[in-house]
Amino acid sequence: MTAVDTSPAATAAQLLVRARAGDRQALNDLLAHIAPYVSRVCTPIARRHGPDAVQEALLAVYRGVHGLRDTGAFYGWVRAIAVREAVRAARLSVASAADALPEVTQTADPLDVVHIDDILERLSRQHQQVLSLRVLGLSEEEIAHTLQLPVGTVRSRLHRARRRFRQHWNATPVC
Repeated sequence: MTAVDTSPAATAAQLLVRARAGDRQALNDLLAHIAPYVSRVCTPIARRHGPDAVQEALLAVYRGVHGLRDTGAFYGWVRAIAVREAVRAARLSVASAADALPEVTQTADPLDVVHIDDILERLSRQHQQVLSLRVLGLSEEEIAHTLQLPVGTVRSRLHRARRRFRQHWNATPVC
C-alpha cells in the first residue's frame, strides 16, 4: 500500500507541475491554494493595503509561474514576491492606522492577539514593517534589501521597535 502525500507542499507541487504544463484549472487551483499563505505574508507588512498587495502578488505569481526554474523553491519564490508587493503597497500608502492582525494559531489566546495588535498600532509604520518581516523569518540583510535600507538602519529600527514593543507590553494591563 503506497502512502499518498497530502501535505500542502505536495499539493502545491502537483498543481505546479500541471499548471506549468498548461492546465488552466490547475493554475487557478494553485493560486487558490497559496492565497491564504500570501495573505499571511502581506497583511502584517502592508496592513490596510494588504488585500491590494495580495492581489498584486497573486498576479505576479500567475505571470511568472512558467518561468520558475526550481519548482522546489516555489514557496520561497512566492514569499519573496509577496514581501516585495507588500512593501510596495506600504510605501504607496500614506501613514495609516493599522488593521487587525491576520490569522492566529488556534492555540493562541484571543486576548493576547488583541493586546499584540493594540501594541503594534502604537508603533510607527517603519517599526511595524521591520518587526513583521523579522517574524516572517527574514534576516537583517534580507530586510535591508527588501526595504532598500542600510543594514545598520535595519538593526537600529529592530532594536528600537523591540524596545518600544516591550515597553508597551509591560505597561498595558490585560483585562
